[in-house]
Amino acid sequence: MAAPPASADAPRAAPPPPAAGDGTDRTVAKSEDRSNAEALDRLLPPMGPGRAPRKRTTSQCKSEPPLLRTSKRTIYTAGRPPWYNEHGTQSKEAFAIGLGGGSASGKTTVARMIIEALDVPWVVLLSMDSFYKVLTRQQQEQAALHNYNFDHPDAFDFDLIVSTLQKLKQGKSVKVPVYDFTTHSRKKDWKMLYGANVIIFEGIMAFADKTLLELLDMKIFVDTDSDIRLVRRLRRDISERGRDIAGVIKQYNKFVKPAFDQYIQPTMRLADIVVPRGSGNTVAIDLIVQHVHSQLEERKLRWDMAALASAHQCHPLPRTLSVLKSTPQVRGMHTIIRDKETSRDEFIFYSKRLMRLLIEHALSFLPFQDCVVQTPQGQDYAGKCYAGKQITGVSILRAGETMEPALRAVCKDVRIGTILIQTNQLTGEPELHYLRLPKDISDDHVILMDCTVSTGAAAMMAVRVLLVSGGRRRAAGGGPASPPVPLAQDHDVPEDKIFLLSLLMAEMGVHSVAYAFPRVRIITTAVDKRVNDLFRIIPGIGNFGDRYFGTDAVPEGSDEEEVASTG
Repeated sequence: MAAPPASADAPRAAPPPPAAGDGTDRTVAKSEDRSNAEALDRLLPPMGPGRAPRKRTTSQCKSEPPLLRTSKRTIYTAGRPPWYNEHGTQSKEAFAIGLGGGSASGKTTVARMIIEALDVPWVVLLSMDSFYKVLTRQQQEQAALHNYNFDHPDAFDFDLIVSTLQKLKQGKSVKVPVYDFTTHSRKKDWKMLYGANVIIFEGIMAFADKTLLELLDMKIFVDTDSDIRLVRRLRRDISERGRDIAGVIKQYNKFVKPAFDQYIQPTMRLADIVVPRGSGNTVAIDLIVQHVHSQLEERKLRWDMAALASAHQCHPLPRTLSVLKSTPQVRGMHTIIRDKETSRDEFIFYSKRLMRLLIEHALSFLPFQDCVVQTPQGQDYAGKCYAGKQITGVSILRAGETMEPALRAVCKDVRIGTILIQTNQLTGEPELHYLRLPKDISDDHVILMDCTVSTGAAAMMAVRVLLVSGGRRRAAGGGPASPPVPLAQDHDVPEDKIFLLSLLMAEMGVHSVAYAFPRVRIITTAVDKRVNDLFRIIPGIGNFGDRYFGTDAVPEGSDEEEVASTG
């Protein structure tokens, strides 16, 4: 009788003494290996149209972009924010799918087919192959000689798997190891993944840990004939991992097959759905997709723009807001840049003047401390000096980058990062498409720049990416006495060290940002009262990016329209 699956309740057995791993013994000539691989190809059932065999030597190959292109759309497989509702908290946990099955059973192919059929733009695809434990020198030597067991539960770092999946379900970003199968080691650079509505976790031991099982909302076992799995493994290890056929067969007989019988096959009873024949079973995959769609609909993982619009009507403006004093000079510049007849040259000139004034005003809110210097006349001068570590600017593309020159002009050696956020016109959700931040910004004061803020959606997402672990906010719908709710971490910048700067904001956006993040300082040159049905600021300034860069206005409702220009 097969042994029960390993779980968190029972200690896992130690790996059997020397076991063949995925070593790199090259005793057979490369030409012979190629011919062996070609012969093995003929033994496999034909693949579906347009599907190429997987080429992979690392668990998360950094040279491949984190996306999947289909005939319908581009699917981003590194996840995405937002992870929160209009109050800045996460709406619901992500839906996690576990894919288990024997080695080379086609789990990754099934995962890809599910992603394509789901037809959602943002998912996280997480492979158990990334979580092999770091080997000692002795284990490295065993692996090189095919004598280390990579198909035993103890070969995997379950603690790291569980903590990673927990963070992803909570909407936090995570760093995932990149495992190199040719050297049996983790690469120096880890891969960043972001939370998403759907997480697909696949691996041979996906159901071998009790705590891990509890995190999975749906468990799928891919059941493929053992002969097909053996042929696939032979082809993969020979052609992709540079191994000889004798070593692969030795490893299979000594470890892969016994591990399947003892640890993997018994977990089939834990699965909600068993998929015979793997990727060839399109009926089963269609049923899985229907169920996931129904679950997503129940969870209502949507960005509710209408809720943003109505959440804080008639409330007084928050105390964290600072508006540049409306002198005749400032109002005159606003008159020029708001005028639809203003030429592009004049629009740029007066926008830059306002940006410079705005940034100078914002810098007055930085912490300063007393200091004494000596003048050229040999006299002491009691002055002030910046009390922080350093200043980092982060622009929300594309309009926000127009503020970078003004920041550089007044802050020597300032570091600059960028965030690209766009709206999904089908769901109304702001989506993070690109992120580049300087290293170690957790102690910096961050100047977050966007030229216009209407709903606050893009600004809230940008703040959310910067936030510190353990940040806190008021409970949704509560007043000052409501209990604080912890926020998830991302880049570890304290909330009170974030300054949101914008030339023009709508009251709706001010309220949304201030309520979700009550310690973020909001600084602008003007606040307009209304937004229209398309969430444009009224009376507003138009599309700032188009007017500044001289690009043609984007048609209303176009997929090209950026949240940064409206929110």
